Amino acid sequence: MISRRCFCTATSRPWLFIGLGNPGDKYRGTRHNVGFEMIDAFAESQGILMDTVHCKALFGQGFVDDAPVILAKPQTYMNLSGESTGPLAAYYKLPLNRVLVFHDDMDLPCGVLRLQPKGGHGSHNGLKSVIYHFRGNREFARLRIGIGRPPGQMDPKAFLLQKFNATARGRIDVALQEGVGALKHVLSKGLTESARCFNREQKYKHLRLQTLPA
Repeated sequence: MISRRCFCTATSRPWLFIGLGNPGDKYRGTRHNVGFEMIDAFAESQGILMDTVHCKALFGQGFVDDAPVILAKPQTYMNLSGESTGPLAAYYKLPLNRVLVFHDDMDLPCGVLRLQPKGGHGSHNGLKSVIYHFRGNREFARLRIGIGRPPGQMDPKAFLLQKFNATARGRIDVALQEGVGALKHVLSKGLTESARCFNREQKYKHLRLQTLPA
């Protein structure tokens, strides 16, 4: 693990990227775990190993060009994600404007992404826990990963814990690669500029996909 001292003396303050999900093979590939998948895709693209346990999270850290980045997948189960997220931000003495949380979002069509500088929890239990452990502060960024709505009268909880069908899986795989590009842009150009450009592109994608089944 790169020491906290090394990160604190880097050329810029590190970003903390946190993917939300549930640990264990039982939940691998489910809709609720796309936050984990986004962390894994980014880590793989940058050659960052997620092989350490720190603050109740699978953890990795490294540099993208000269920008320091910390990656984490809380292993507390979704509803207790803040038990990991809060201590991680505190350990690295990071302001919340250097924290970016990746999570599934039923309000977006499957495969559509959004970068936001802040927001509420939208009834997402993982985000509720994160906000609670940030003492109610919601001023942290999010990468929302659209998974679509459950069909018919299906229980949303059951929908979240299902795996993607082939069509939806293809859309998510494309979205993960788009997300990697957006995150690299955040590290080099900052959140505001990155969100403006990326969200414009995703808006057009939204218009194409919103009428199609997930």
